[in-house]
Amino acid sequence: MNNFFFNYWKPTTQINNVKEIKSFNINFGPQHPAAHGVLRIILQLRGETIEQADTHLGLLHRGSEKLIENKSYLLGLPYMDRMDYVSVMSQEHGFCLAVEYLLGSTNYTAPYTQIRVLFDELGRVLNHLMSVCTHALDVGCMAPLFWGFEEREKIMEFYERVSGARMHVAFYRPNDVSIRAIDVDLFKDIIIFSRYFLKRLYMMENKLNLSSIWRHRLVDVGQISASYVNSWGVTGVLARASGIKSDLRLSYSKSYSNYYNLTVKSFTGTKGDSYDRYLIRMREMSESISIVSQVINKLSLNYSNKSVNKSQEFSMFNTKFFSFLDNINVNSLNLYKKSNQLNWYNSMEELITHFKYYSEGFLLPRGYTYKSVESPRGEFGIFLVSDGSNRPFRLKVRTPSFFNLQPVETIMKGLYFADLVTLIGTHDVVLGEIDR
Repeated sequence: MNNFFFNYWKPTTQINNVKEIKSFNINFGPQHPAAHGVLRIILQLRGETIEQADTHLGLLHRGSEKLIENKSYLLGLPYMDRMDYVSVMSQEHGFCLAVEYLLGSTNYTAPYTQIRVLFDELGRVLNHLMSVCTHALDVGCMAPLFWGFEEREKIMEFYERVSGARMHVAFYRPNDVSIRAIDVDLFKDIIIFSRYFLKRLYMMENKLNLSSIWRHRLVDVGQISASYVNSWGVTGVLARASGIKSDLRLSYSKSYSNYYNLTVKSFTGTKGDSYDRYLIRMREMSESISIVSQVINKLSLNYSNKSVNKSQEFSMFNTKFFSFLDNINVNSLNLYKKSNQLNWYNSMEELITHFKYYSEGFLLPRGYTYKSVESPRGEFGIFLVSDGSNRPFRLKVRTPSFFNLQPVETIMKGLYFADLVTLIGTHDVVLGEIDR
């Protein structure tokens, strides 16, 4: 046992009948399950109060950016899945946007763009379920874990049906997705999932909101002020919980994909504490289901003459939502039926072209760009420099968890040791994208 972490321990001394409590250091993580990854924090405690904190990273470092620079663009795409391994689609989306911008082939209305929005929002639900359920388990509530992980399995089944993998899917392509895996049955199952997921979300919210212990552990714990958000570069749920309207999907200058053509709502908090962050994640899950239904609605309207009232109000507890899903003409999605899809292996020429495309890759014009997406944790950006070859000259990834973790050392000062678990859980960090 390393005595370094315990050499500051001094027993309580009594001088002139006055007891004095000495501070001591302990090591939190990286093996602790509430650290949510290989995060090591050296804490200086005075009783149960945190006086100082020192976060240690680097236990998972793999040099992903340098590895991608030695791969072609198509072979470098799967590395995005290994960074944030809970919400993989958003990372792939950001990489594809950067490549498409340098190719000069950005398309905001193509069917594959709408498919990306659909799976981005399913990935947002997947991520927030993991965040809320595991955090509830850390705090002491076990029921949401069983409900939420059952729904996560359904979403990962959709991943598996389109890519063959449950986690590292590599589903997106520059100017394309693996469209041959999309069929009408998939959309039918997503509609059924959307209908019953809101009921399960309502059960989870009732269980947590009506718990006095849950509110006591989260309210006024780990508050982040707006000045901290601006100075530390915090984005995503943490920024919106502090009252800052930061959402790239709603930005006029940075909006991407097909979000500008959809009805998207973003939510903000007032205190910036752990409870606000929890509430925003719950609201965003219901909003993501609304976006999913809008995308399926637009895909069905593009290939059918049946009119659907597009002025429906989407709400978690609105019964009109269920009747709206019933009115979607999913049988009109003939574009994605497998019988109508082309097969690359019907001729030798198509087979050779397919092999060269995925083995040699394609050449990207010289230039540089920065493209970002609103991942479930915040702004995920790709800075890409091309020298005209088939592989990146330089690649820099801007991950939200790295920036969101920076103010933790300052925020946790003065909190109780038990509040540290709450703080890390609501920050929702993934060490794969910090130690990339």
